[in-house]
Formats: sequence, C-alpha cells, structure tokens
Amino acid sequence: MSAIPGAPARSTGFGATSFDIAAADAAVPRRPGPDSAFDVCHVGVVLRALLFVHGVMAIGLVFTAASFPIWLGLTAAGSSVALPGVLMWLLAVCALKRPLGAAPIPAQWAAAIGLGALAAWAASQLVAVLLLDTSGAGLRPLLGAGPALAGAAMAASIFEWLRLRAKATLPAETTARLAELQSRIRPHFLFNTLNTALTLVRLDPAKAEGVLEDLAELFRVAIGDTAESVSLAEEVELAQRYLDIEQVRFGSRLHVSWELDPEAGSARVPPLLLQPLVENAVRHGVEPSPEGGVIRIRTKVKVGRAVLSIANSVPKEASRPGNGIALKNVRERLRLMHDVAAQFDMRQEADVFRVQIVLPL
Repeated sequence: MSAIPGAPARSTGFGATSFDIAAADAAVPRRPGPDSAFDVCHVGVVLRALLFVHGVMAIGLVFTAASFPIWLGLTAAGSSVALPGVLMWLLAVCALKRPLGAAPIPAQWAAAIGLGALAAWAASQLVAVLLLDTSGAGLRPLLGAGPALAGAAMAASIFEWLRLRAKATLPAETTARLAELQSRIRPHFLFNTLNTALTLVRLDPAKAEGVLEDLAELFRVAIGDTAESVSLAEEVELAQRYLDIEQVRFGSRLHVSWELDPEAGSARVPPLLLQPLVENAVRHGVEPSPEGGVIRIRTKVKVGRAVLSIANSVPKEASRPGNGIALKNVRERLRLMHDVAAQFDMRQEADVFRVQIVLPL
C-alpha cells in the first residue's frame, strides 16, 4: 500500500521503535528548565505554600507559648503577617518568572530568598500600621528583623521544593507524552480508514477525499510538534474530524450529539486530550454493538469553569476490556498542566459511561 503524500509516518503502537521515540521526543513540549521552578501561578502551588508556612509557624510557636490561649493568640497574630507575606512573594515570583528563570542558579536563590525577606518585612510593617494595639506588646514579636529572617527561611524552603517539583515533573511529562503518542491513534483505525477511503474512491471520490483530509489532519496533530496547550475549541474541532471518519465507517450505527458552549472553548487543555476519549467511546460503546450506539459530547460554563462531558451508550455485550492507558494518560496530563485546578471523573450510570472534565477558564 502506498503512503499518502505529505502524511507523516506513523507509530505502530506495538512497541516503541527508535522512530517512535524520536517522534515522541520531538512532540514533547520543552519547558525552559530553570523557568519551571518559578512557575507558581497555580492554585495548587498557592494552597501548598500557604499550608506549609502556616504549619511551620504554628509548630514553631508551640515551643515559645506558655499556654494554649497564648499560642492561639500568637498564631493568629503570626497568620496576619504570614498570609499577606506569602501572597506577596508568590505574586512577585509569578510576575518575574521569566527574568528569574533566565538568571544563573545562585542569582535565582538570592532573588527567591531576598523577595521572601522583603515580602515578610513589608507584611509585618503593614500589620503594624493597621492592627497595632495600644500597648504594642501583642505585635512586638512581629516587628524588627524576625519576620524578614523567617520570610527568607520560608522562601528558601519553598523554592527548594519548587526546584525538586520541576525536576520530577519534566521526566513524568515526557513519559506521559510518549505513552500518549503510542495510544492516540490505534493501528486498526488507520487500516480501517484507508480501506474505507479505497472503497469510496470508486463510489464517491469527493467523500473519499474528505476522509483522507481528516485523516491527514489527525496525523499532523498527532505526530507534529504541538504546543504545550491548545484551546478546548481546537480539541473539539479535531474530535469532530475523527468522528466524521468514524461516521463514514459505521453509518447509521453511530449517532453523535454535540452540545457546545462557545464560551467554554477558550479553556486551555493539553493537545489531543479529547480525541482518545471519543476513540474510547467508539471502541467500547459503538463498535461491539450490532445496533450501534450513541455518543454525546457537551461543553458548558459552570461557576466560572469549563465543563467537558463525553458520554457513550454501553452495549449489552461488553466489549473487550482495554488497558486504560488513554484515561490514565488524560488524567496525568491534566494534573501536570492544571494541578488541583482541574477535575477528572469517570463513572458508569446504568447503560451510559461518562467522562467529565472540569477546567479553569
């Protein structure tokens, strides 16, 4: 069988050849190494930083407070400094992550620690101005060099955690992208599509051309050098191309319902997030059933977040169980990109299997 002119070479999916690994390596989005340690502009990082600083502060005050009421008062007073201090440090690092990431490692440490000391000192002065009591005794521990030293120490600890997190995340992301490349478009789909196109060449050349154009676009995105993230609207368009091909193959056996909210289309997602999910829906919900099945894809905006839902009917006779690579891969890539800001849920309700993804806007 001759190759389609201009179409990229494919992975067989039966094991990683040297070409597969090279293609996966080219497709993995490269983050600048030092810059990723300063990537604090995420809800998960903010929550963990706040919990860490408040936890360390509360434990440290146990050794200085003579009684529980005193400890409680000192903890409350310390929180009034820790909360704005941590937030100021995170905002400064987030705003300066590009120049900080380009700096040498010693300069990064100096900047992180210096910003931590400055943020803690500024927060203590702000609290002293706004909440200074008549005697000053309650806030005296918060003034002077103490908050600056504590802020420097906390900033150093958080920055070290961010560096270790960045080192751990990059190999995990590379592994996830390689697994995703091998599972995105299965060989049987390629063979079936080409056979369908060959049949249509004589019966309906225009439709055959459309099938091959959709297939070429799928492979262009699958093996090409994709961006780190794409819009949900782009993912929906690609999934529509995939289902258009499957519609030609299954005909009246495949029923597809789209309910799309244009406002949800701006959400950012990893490339080729939706296609493996609709492929699973076809493979397990439509292909095994002689009567066919129904697939419903829905996007909407709810409480300021984008909600993506993929539901497929479950046939009476169960399909051959899969290995779950696609679902695990989608969950892992969402975690790598959005941390705790995204949600992934899958469940079976009677005769419907549903995957729901919640994304920040």
